[in-house]
Amino acid sequence: MSSVLPVPESIAAAFFNDIHRPALAALPCALPLDSGKVSAGFPSPAADYEDRRLDINTYLIRNPVSTFFFPVEGRSMEGAEIFAGDVLVVDRSIAPQHGHIVVAFINGERLVKRLYRRAGRVALVSENQDYPPIEIREGLDLLVWGVVIGKFKRLPI
Repeated sequence: MSSVLPVPESIAAAFFNDIHRPALAALPCALPLDSGKVSAGFPSPAADYEDRRLDINTYLIRNPVSTFFFPVEGRSMEGAEIFAGDVLVVDRSIAPQHGHIVVAFINGERLVKRLYRRAGRVALVSENQDYPPIEIREGLDLLVWGVVIGKFKRLPI
């Protein structure tokens, strides 16, 4: 059973648009996958070619009905390799744990941060030293919406 809390209808209605739909309706998209790895050092002439297919839906999406996509704004998670313009893959069926990167709401504002939960303290922590941690204290309403399980990044060409 998941400990992720449901989103109140007022919050959900305020931010769901086309990119925030569940991945349930995702069509298979099998793309060619070479069996050889790409070298970031010296090229390997010995790599054999094997015709395999990679379906990005099955690669990134474990639970289609509970998986959503969110575009990223801001710089607070750059240390975790999450940059403005990336699209996060978020699974609501995973119970958030200490150290997970999560999409959360604080007083209705949606954020992506690392969850800190130790010794009775709960905080949302940025991965950029320019952004201080947000410690959850009395008066702050925290809703951990889902766990980030991946991302898409478009490279400039």
